[in-house]
Amino acid sequence: MATRTTKPKKTTATPWGPAHTIEQLTLPQRAGEKRFASLVQLLETEKGEQYVRFAYTTGGTVRRGPVTLRLRDLERLRTALAEHPQLAEAFGYGGGG
Repeated sequence: MATRTTKPKKTTATPWGPAHTIEQLTLPQRAGEKRFASLVQLLETEKGEQYVRFAYTTGGTVRRGPVTLRLRDLERLRTALAEHPQLAEAFGYGGGG
């Protein structure tokens, strides 16, 4: 099951400068005995520009791409977006906050 993060805004480095994490969806995954999670983050700059970032985490350490999702993971992502209205809106699924 995907989880929702409601921690204080965290600053993240992007190629366009620093941005704050507005919303984060964590999608747990596994391949055989390996356990990891894909992250989908809605980021926003001080000027209000928004980005969507995909990353993955192993052992609590966030790593940058490539991020690989199986088709069944994509369905879980679509379902989890119901609990993440700002990310859903960024993907064009409506919602908003």
